Amino acid sequence: MTKTIRVAALIGAGLIVALNVSSQEARQQETADQFVVRLNKELAALSLEGNKAAWTQATYINVDTEWLNAKASEHFLAYFSNAVEQSKRYLGASLSKDTARALDILRQGVSAPAPNDPAKRAEVATLGAHLEAAYGEAEYCPRGKDSCRNIDQLSETLAKSRDYNEELEAWAGWHSTARASRKDYQRFVELTNEGARELGYKDLGAMWRSGYDMDADAFAAETERLYGQVKPLYEQLHCYARARLQKQYGADKVPSGKPIPAHLLGNMWAQQWNKIYDLLEPYPGAANLDVDKSLKDQGYDATRMMKSAENFYMSIGFPQLPDTFWERSMLVRPRDRNVVCHASAWDIDSTRQDVRIKMCATPTEEDLTTMYHELGHVYYFLWYRDLPFVFHGGAHDGFHEAIGDTINLSMTPGYLRTINLVGDVKPSREFVINQQMKMALDKIAFLPFGKLIDQWRWKVFSGEIRPENYNTAWWELRQKYQGIAPAIVRTEQDFDAGAKYHVPAGVPYTRYFLSFIIQFQFQKALCQAAGFKGPLSECSIYGNQEAGKRYAAMLSKGQSQPWQSTLYELTGTRQMDASAIIEYFQPLIGWLKTQNKGQKCGW
Repeated sequence: MTKTIRVAALIGAGLIVALNVSSQEARQQETADQFVVRLNKELAALSLEGNKAAWTQATYINVDTEWLNAKASEHFLAYFSNAVEQSKRYLGASLSKDTARALDILRQGVSAPAPNDPAKRAEVATLGAHLEAAYGEAEYCPRGKDSCRNIDQLSETLAKSRDYNEELEAWAGWHSTARASRKDYQRFVELTNEGARELGYKDLGAMWRSGYDMDADAFAAETERLYGQVKPLYEQLHCYARARLQKQYGADKVPSGKPIPAHLLGNMWAQQWNKIYDLLEPYPGAANLDVDKSLKDQGYDATRMMKSAENFYMSIGFPQLPDTFWERSMLVRPRDRNVVCHASAWDIDSTRQDVRIKMCATPTEEDLTTMYHELGHVYYFLWYRDLPFVFHGGAHDGFHEAIGDTINLSMTPGYLRTINLVGDVKPSREFVINQQMKMALDKIAFLPFGKLIDQWRWKVFSGEIRPENYNTAWWELRQKYQGIAPAIVRTEQDFDAGAKYHVPAGVPYTRYFLSFIIQFQFQKALCQAAGFKGPLSECSIYGNQEAGKRYAAMLSKGQSQPWQSTLYELTGTRQMDASAIIEYFQPLIGWLKTQNKGQKCGW
């Protein structure tokens, strides 16, 4: 994910004074173009200090860094409210295209707007910093301090254990840590909704949906259309997975025609199922590619893994990472302090090439692909860094998430063989189905989860889901979209949505759903540019300068034009479309339909 506070925060009275040197009268006489020039300068200064405050808290959680981050956010929110108010004087004026776009982006410059009231603004900032810190510090301690386990350790249990009760305890333990955040989150929703309404939106969900160069309601309909394209494939995958899990755990625990127990899919949120590939592998032993073993046997550490990712991007003509990236990134979990381990890329100050990644990596294939993904954000930062600051962002936020994931699609068995992480394999139908299954457990299993998180929040923001029904509504959506359910009783004392980082952190999530759609569109276009002939699933653009040139041209546009135009320049279409996913997984689709004959699919 990207963690770039584009218009973040401000610490220190000196800078506040500097930003207010101009008299009120002089500012009233500014043209719209002059206002945007000033805005770009001030936002760049605010972003630098705000990003550093947020980075410090995320990589060194304590009461002092939490306070500093809250104060930085509070100062920014004050600036943001004032800047939006000033921009209103240009409503209805004749504006240049770039100026009009800059003012529109300004109104959507934060994901958690605060009311224009100093006390409420301070409360939003404090709540936001506290919710994120609480998530980062959370541990499950069933038998006192010596038994505590953090999210990494509990997730490892879900990934590796095949003991039903042991997995259930880990799942329930982590979800119990979110209960304490429920009241704070409720208040956070109340205040940010109020802030969104002051900006002219119906609620915060409407504000989020308005950031896609289209009407908010039209965007909601677009996400439904896209999901409709991929839903049949997910349902086939779900049916197959449930049958295999039934063999492992028994029909009493995994009954036919019912939702799958949420703790059995190898992931704390059942968002991706690749960790139970051993249970779902179609043809056991058919060219098994054990990248984890290769990484460990060859002595890979976090730095060497990241160098591998950098080498891929450089092979398609992207620049070498700046020295400061290696000096300032956090690639492993520190031993001496609490941190937020959730992997993220940071645009601290890309104009000076201060870009970083924060994660707690271990030598696994999953963390290797995460690095390739996060570097996609970093290179996006670097390609658009020369644009006016207000255009520092993805064409839409789904683009930002799709860049590195598109590169992940090029991490084919052929590519992994090239970098000596797998041996030679003999192509066969069984091998192809195994590889497609492994990929589907990552890419297809994620799609309903990627959609439902914001489905829940949009309804929370609109008031359709009331606080007293937070948890009930959460599980209704998870059953509707994912076909999963908790194996133990959940009540309104629980706050299971808050057990997922992006909810307490206030990070919109539809971006991930969109990215899992458009990354296949990107890959198809890049493979065509590379002159690749053959099945899309076998294409890697590694080493292809022409594909890299096309990709860089798209990234350099940032948020300077509507995403439809940016998409068109790479793919030749202005519409997001899932047909490339269907093409990619065509061999698996036919195989799943055959395997599922006679099964009671659905839930």
